[in-house]
Amino acid sequence: MAEEVKDAEEAKVEVKLEGKMAEFVDWIEGISVLELSNLVKALEVRLGVSAAAPVAVAAAGGAAAGGEAAAEAQTEFTVVLTVPGSQKIQVIKELRAITGLGLKESKDLVDSAPKAVKEGVSQEEADSIKATLEGVGATVEIK
Repeated sequence: MAEEVKDAEEAKVEVKLEGKMAEFVDWIEGISVLELSNLVKALEVRLGVSAAAPVAVAAAGGAAAGGEAAAEAQTEFTVVLTVPGSQKIQVIKELRAITGLGLKESKDLVDSAPKAVKEGVSQEEADSIKATLEGVGATVEIK
């Protein structure tokens, strides 16, 4: 499976973008990971598609090719704040944005670390949350 990924990366073809497409790509490069994650979710809902479906199919195909009866791939993850770091205020602000909790609840969550931030989220959302919190100095685990 790793060799397939390498082959795909080596076979990248440069696509020439012009006009609005080039502007759109430039705009996407300038937004945060959290904003990009929200954009993907909004497009999935609006267009009735899922970006996660091809990944699940590829993972299932890889397991079948291995010839082993592998356990089902994990589809829901828990994001755990293990250490808030030195910038607790920034971590609290990001937690409020991520979870929708109030100031007191977010502060309590940070003070009681290690603590689950979000449970039952997709791999993409978990990675996005982890990147956001680590960006402000927190230590985060995905389980």
